[in-house]
Amino acid sequence: MNQISTSNDILSKDNLCSPPSYNFKQMLDDLREDIDRYVFMGNDEKSWLFMLLAHQGLWALVEYRLHRWVDLRVNLPIIRQILRLFCFLWHKFIQIITGIDLPHKADIGKGLYINHFGGITLNPEVKIGEFCNLSPDITIGFGGRGDKQGCPTLGNRVFIGPGARIFGAITIGSDVAIGANAVVTKDLPEQAVAVGIPAKVINYKGAQDFVHYRKK
Repeated sequence: MNQISTSNDILSKDNLCSPPSYNFKQMLDDLREDIDRYVFMGNDEKSWLFMLLAHQGLWALVEYRLHRWVDLRVNLPIIRQILRLFCFLWHKFIQIITGIDLPHKADIGKGLYINHFGGITLNPEVKIGEFCNLSPDITIGFGGRGDKQGCPTLGNRVFIGPGARIFGAITIGSDVAIGANAVVTKDLPEQAVAVGIPAKVINYKGAQDFVHYRKK
């Protein structure tokens, strides 16, 4: 029987994206996993440096990781203000040239893969697990009513198809695949494949055919 993972299950201490102790080494480790995901998806035919220079998704991830580290760990007042101003301007530049908005307040796990850039918008309160895929023209944001008002929490290895919209204080379980142009406003259990407006679960084959990463 498929059960919906709770937010506590998805963001347990083992895979919490950026804990309060998030240090520079942890930031680099997360970024290393991001870059390695791109290298792996390219069949290891190109170097990590080529991937870093050639993929706009990685440009956005580098800015996000550094900006988040500055926000969580840099406490010296003058240096913090200088770095925050630099990161703010850098973030705006990345938004303009890539169409990708990864707010530093959002909680994003390692190994994120953005296949194509453009039209990707996240609310700062969004939580995303490890080794997820984001496609172009998607929105993950605030919505809902009552106790479902808020922002989504996504598990690990979630695939989000082009044009998808995900709103509200809902939980998307691990290994979920969300189809192109789907509008998701309700919880989805692990391994679910959801399509349509509003999104409905059509099977439980999961996202394994779409989410690939180097297993260690």
